[in-house]
Amino acid sequence: MFTYSVRRVFSLIPVLIGMTLVVFAIIHAIPGNPAQVILGQRATKEAVAALTQQLGLDKPWYIQYFDYIKALLHGDLGTSMRTRGPINTEIWPYLAATIELTVVAMLIAVVVGVNAGIISAWFSKSWFDYVAMILALVGVSLPIFWLGLMEQWAFSIHLGWFPTTGREDVRDPVSAITNLYLIDTLLQGRFDQFGAVVQHLVLPSFALATIPMAIIARMTRSTMLEVMKSDYIRTARAKGLRMFWVVYKHSLKNAVIPVLTIIGLQVGLLLGGAILTETIFGWPGIGRYLYDAIGYRDYPVIQSGILIIAAIFVLINLIVDLLYVVVDPRIKYSK
Repeated sequence: MFTYSVRRVFSLIPVLIGMTLVVFAIIHAIPGNPAQVILGQRATKEAVAALTQQLGLDKPWYIQYFDYIKALLHGDLGTSMRTRGPINTEIWPYLAATIELTVVAMLIAVVVGVNAGIISAWFSKSWFDYVAMILALVGVSLPIFWLGLMEQWAFSIHLGWFPTTGREDVRDPVSAITNLYLIDTLLQGRFDQFGAVVQHLVLPSFALATIPMAIIARMTRSTMLEVMKSDYIRTARAKGLRMFWVVYKHSLKNAVIPVLTIIGLQVGLLLGGAILTETIFGWPGIGRYLYDAIGYRDYPVIQSGILIIAAIFVLINLIVDLLYVVVDPRIKYSK
């Protein structure tokens, strides 16, 4: 298992290098000069040319690429063209906000989705099964931007239960330690701020959780139905085991592999695809950060942001592969 893990980690290196090359090529194919965008349309040609040279954009593309890779190998993500600040320190608060939102959204999606799928399989063809699967189909079909706007209208504007936008109470901002506000408020013993952060998390996390929740519910139901038809499940029931233990201990344990795969894929997709949710709810995450960078043609920020998301995505899939052995001892990674 250790040898397999090391080999998989090293196999991620060419994947990430290939990702940087593809992203670099696509970004530099976008029309427009970042220097012109930064200085504005009224800037003189001399000023644009000077900033272009200062940013190194006058060099051939392959030299720019190798300069970026060389800096990357030294742990330097580069410097933002727009803010002139180091991306290493600038990107973390945005990434932390997205990680916090994604983790909460996935917790909701997994808890609700898995249990809805289990109960639907347990009471197959019952009213709960039909209602749950219809809601799952609706959840997959609903656009996030529409759902987010409806949540704001219903629960923020009409009922006034939750804040409309933002990540914290602007009248009492959180003193950032890790930039994960749920953790920071607990570390400082500010339970009033913790409650405010939770309130700000509710609407965007439920909006972001809708699609993975529906997918997980449908996958859990289909795998559970297949497993519950197995001979060992019928034997367990014939021995008089309580149905709860048959379903949650024996059936779920053998049906969890496909569900685990879906969960891993959805976590990666949420990290990179939260831009709509972050835009609607004014959430200062990595999606908003990259969106602004695209508008300014901020090449280093776009490249580094996508690289970080890609790295997290492949690492999550590696962790899921390793969890297969924990969940199912029959799986062995001997080589």
